[in-house]
Amino acid sequence: MRIYSLQDFIKYLETTGELIRIKTEVDAKLEVVEISIRALRENMPALLFENVRGSRFPLAMNVLASEKRIELALGKHPNQLGDELITFMEEALPPKPKVFFQHPGIVGRLFCTLPKTISRPPSQQVMCSPNLNEFPITTSWPEDGGRFITLPQVFTYDPQTKKRNVGMYRMQLFDERTTGMHWQIQKGGGFHYYRAKKMGKEFQIAVALGTDPALLLATVAALPEGIDEVMFSGFLRGKRTRMARGKTISLLVPADAEFILEGTVHLTELRMEGPFGDHFGHYSNAAEFPVFSINTITHRRNPIYPATVVGRPPMEDKYLGNATQQVLGPLIRLIHPEICDLWAYYEAGFHNLLVVAVEERYRKEAMKTALSIMGEGQLSLTKCIITVSEDVNPRDFHAVLRAIRENFDPAYDFIMIPKVPLDTLDFTSYKMNLGSKMIIDATKGKSGNVVWEDSLKVQDFERLLKIADARIEDWNIIDETLLVVTVPDNGKEIVTKLTKSPEIIGPKIIAAVSPDVNVRDLEQTIWGIFTRFDAERDMVFTQEKLVGISPVFRGKMGIDATWKRGYPLPLVMTDEIIDHVDKQWDTYWK
Repeated sequence: MRIYSLQDFIKYLETTGELIRIKTEVDAKLEVVEISIRALRENMPALLFENVRGSRFPLAMNVLASEKRIELALGKHPNQLGDELITFMEEALPPKPKVFFQHPGIVGRLFCTLPKTISRPPSQQVMCSPNLNEFPITTSWPEDGGRFITLPQVFTYDPQTKKRNVGMYRMQLFDERTTGMHWQIQKGGGFHYYRAKKMGKEFQIAVALGTDPALLLATVAALPEGIDEVMFSGFLRGKRTRMARGKTISLLVPADAEFILEGTVHLTELRMEGPFGDHFGHYSNAAEFPVFSINTITHRRNPIYPATVVGRPPMEDKYLGNATQQVLGPLIRLIHPEICDLWAYYEAGFHNLLVVAVEERYRKEAMKTALSIMGEGQLSLTKCIITVSEDVNPRDFHAVLRAIRENFDPAYDFIMIPKVPLDTLDFTSYKMNLGSKMIIDATKGKSGNVVWEDSLKVQDFERLLKIADARIEDWNIIDETLLVVTVPDNGKEIVTKLTKSPEIIGPKIIAAVSPDVNVRDLEQTIWGIFTRFDAERDMVFTQEKLVGISPVFRGKMGIDATWKRGYPLPLVMTDEIIDHVDKQWDTYWK
């Protein structure tokens, strides 16, 4: 089935049993969020709330919150689409006519990349004065700074080159016609805003709410700067994306969206925005960001408002992010033929942990590859890169840990890069947009002397950890490589003691986490470690010394990944909302 709009997709999901209509009156403040989080974690269908208190529009959530719904949206598994695309690109360079006949499916999708402009779009069936208070805009977490539009697709155009960008940036509702515009570093819309400020030009933008899955996935995809998301959506859909001229702005807008917000971002006005519970599982701090003023709103007849929730994984962005990297990930081989595969971990908020499988053709090529990746587009925001050999599956964290055990020697295979740009949402350096990064090289065949140690038995760890520090509340050893301990505080002191202890043998890495992390759950362990440490500030080794001006590390690596004073709070729903949803749970599904 061809899907051209959100409503098309919702109807399709309903026919396949992948949508539930909820007729019970619900509140967009916290209640719908708690419902959608539970529904996702119980593998329930997408949700359409038909009766949201104070709003005349229905609310759709969890629309793409499963692998099955992603596959229904694309018409095939994203892995298959990615493999087909890279096979075609590799065979088509240099161009050979026969290749086009050998890959008719991909060629057909490529012909669909050119957008189509129409004159009477569904997204402009109704035109009205701005009043965002009529929308079922959600408040996701108790300490959020207000209501936030969480699935906006922001259309901007470079004022000099006229190139288009479509990005997803949260928008805090200030009043019925004004919102924040959270442009983080390394975002296309932010670059266009920067250039508009430099040129002193009025900066018109459009925001689409509720598009078909192809345009939504193209919006969240980490495309190279300058690659048009609208064109990429035509490739994903296998059908040209329909666009239309805006009503009050000289920009093209999606013809099949549910809502279009047309307006201007002020070049000199900033306003305090946030806090907001974000996909690192913590609140991002309030800060000043640009302001978006809406001129007019157009929408379909009987439109549906979309929303999503981000927070402690897993959330819907797990499926969105995994799908886009499955499609686009293989394309990195066009730039780096040595890369066999790569995977960014949703558990760590994607940007905090990237594993790259490399076929090394010369000594330390993997380290060169990692350094190169840290300078490329959205990948430049990666905090930790682990390189492994070509026979290791980077999506299998257990296999990655075994590669570290067998091949990693910090004296030869560790690089820390301090004081560099970092994801705006990362709080671990206490400085917005700045922090430190690290590279762990766990590829085979290096000349360094990797130290093997026989692992202690489980009962030996139990005994030694009790002796080492009575403050250790829980622990787990994963693949004889990663020892994780739970401590209430003083994480740096405790992890230093364990890392330098000659009695703790076996694990290559020792990490301390806070009690809110379940160290028996791998997903939560990855989240708890990689979202809460700064490489420059929070790491220790068994031995540390300077050779000239170069630091040399030996032995075990220690990471203090505990929550620290000055960090924003982790996301926790209120007991009141949890109790309310508990009591109402059965009524939602009637």
